[in-house]
Amino acid sequence: MNRDKQIRVWLIGILVFAVLIFLLRSVLLPFVTGLAVAYFLDPLADRLEKWGTSRLWAVIWITLGFVLVMVLALLVLLPLINGQIADFVTNMPEYARALVGKGRALLDNLVDVLGPDRMSDVTSSLEAAAGEATKWLGGLVNQLISGGAALINLVSVLVITPVIAFYMLRDWDVMVASIDRWLPRPYAPVIRAQMAEIDRTIAGFVRGQASVCLALGSFYAIGLTIGGLDLGLIVGMISGLLSFIPYVGTITGFIVSMGLALAQFDSWIDTAIIAGIFVVGQMIEGNYLTPKLVGDRIGLHPVWVIFALLAGGGLFGFLGVLLAVPLAAVIGVLVRFFLGRYLNSPLYTGATPEAPAVTRVPPDNGAPE
Repeated sequence: MNRDKQIRVWLIGILVFAVLIFLLRSVLLPFVTGLAVAYFLDPLADRLEKWGTSRLWAVIWITLGFVLVMVLALLVLLPLINGQIADFVTNMPEYARALVGKGRALLDNLVDVLGPDRMSDVTSSLEAAAGEATKWLGGLVNQLISGGAALINLVSVLVITPVIAFYMLRDWDVMVASIDRWLPRPYAPVIRAQMAEIDRTIAGFVRGQASVCLALGSFYAIGLTIGGLDLGLIVGMISGLLSFIPYVGTITGFIVSMGLALAQFDSWIDTAIIAGIFVVGQMIEGNYLTPKLVGDRIGLHPVWVIFALLAGGGLFGFLGVLLAVPLAAVIGVLVRFFLGRYLNSPLYTGATPEAPAVTRVPPDNGAPE
């Protein structure tokens, strides 16, 4: 088989694989989640094996430890979350009156500045925007209530994922060795090198970003709770979780926290403290957490990550979000590889056999060129 036929076979195989992923996307969520869990826990299982533990017992100990940590976290967090939700529900009428009073004062000031006619136009525009937002929220709620698939996916993730993760983690080394044997022998060294680069990129970004999310979520949750903000624990944890998408977590948490602070506090000093928590958190993230835990060496630019997450979520929902970063890493590594081949080829240098090409190294700026 010549090289053109080999390339054609590989392209057809990739296309068939992509079509199968698209067709089976509704049932793949627990399998992809289990695969991701096994991938991240494999280094820990390997380390336990080096210490003399068998693979099966290493997986058993890891599973028991993971379950124990989750149970302890739920036992500690659930009472706190329930308490904050109860306090928020109890104080909602007071918060509503406070927001109405501040809104009326703001409207009075705007009337003085803009005049009655222009203020009438502004009020009409706001009412139209509020109506559209209400319709959108109503449609979203209806979809969530009527969509049984979301509930089925949630149950499958909670029940099936641990089982899949257990078996994949147990057989991880066997699966990797089997895939390695399937590689075409002439290109096996090149494929192994690129797969190692992809593994380094995925592990560096996801594990590093997960550490950043955990640190930021803890900082925001503790800081907002100490600052006296109702739902501070919940808002802080959600902000940390959303920090997996660059800048989204901090912006979302800041907007929600400022809305709650304006409704809850009468003093502007208390509101400024809540805002200062997010300013400090963003400074810690930008100057210490991200450079130390993620770094620039992983080759995934924030814009490329945001695009991948949005595209994956739009095409495949939550499954696409899980697959977005690995696929972004694969595409980034392959593009840099082929770009390096292009920069060293006669197509770029115009070299002839009598005039050797000048070796060039592609820029590693974190996004496909």
